[in-house]
Amino acid sequence: MGVQADIYPADALGCAVEEDGSLSCALSGYDFCVYLDKDKYAARMLEKLGMRLFNSARAVEDCDDKMQTFIRLADMGIPMPKTLPAPLCYDPQMPVKEDILRGVERELGYPVIIKSAYGSLGAGVFMASDGVQLKAAAERLKCSPHLFQRYVAESCGRDVRVIVVGGRVVAAMERRSRGDFRSNIELGGVGRPFTPDEGLSKLCVRAADGLGLDYCGADVLFGREGYLLCEVNSNAFFGGIERVTGINVAREYALYMYKTIYGGMPDAV
Repeated sequence: MGVQADIYPADALGCAVEEDGSLSCALSGYDFCVYLDKDKYAARMLEKLGMRLFNSARAVEDCDDKMQTFIRLADMGIPMPKTLPAPLCYDPQMPVKEDILRGVERELGYPVIIKSAYGSLGAGVFMASDGVQLKAAAERLKCSPHLFQRYVAESCGRDVRVIVVGGRVVAAMERRSRGDFRSNIELGGVGRPFTPDEGLSKLCVRAADGLGLDYCGADVLFGREGYLLCEVNSNAFFGGIERVTGINVAREYALYMYKTIYGGMPDAV
């Protein structure tokens, strides 16, 4: 589109807080940054130096922490599976309290989902069918942020990934697992084109707007009474959904960024 783009890893940005209290960065002269990392410190520093990030530092932080995503979207009219934050343990030798586990059983029943608050591609997500499995998963994650979530049986191994760019749904695919309760393509799930109805589109756009996202992938479950938002990914991969749908998601995102920064359409399009 006629825009010079340079690629840097986050550790090459050279951001620092100087001894006089000022911020500095090794890079200069750029109009904006397509921020595909999750390094919140570099993102915050770039923004404080005046850089426009796609997505913003706060949006990336809120999506990177799954529990924070739910908290941020609470009271916005967005249906989500019932979710409980897990108390964080600071002593690896201390066992998870039985009253915590009994509370999870009482509130969510079995099976129950246990998730690391940080993780991608289905990693750090476990399902417990009884108290023994619940305790084992809770012990495994007890010293890192995690959550407990109601298992949505109607959507086992099946969900919808919806890509939102600039407040508009541009692509969607249904993902189905070949045997795992998780539907991630990276875990062997299979995708197929999906046409979202008005209700699903509004839900995903509302979530993106609520989190202040320019671009995201929203993962939605099929609940008994309608759609349920499961996760929102600020740095969602688009290779898989492009192959499945034939939609050039990268181009849609690039056009949105161009129009936001420069106004109008690029001559090259």
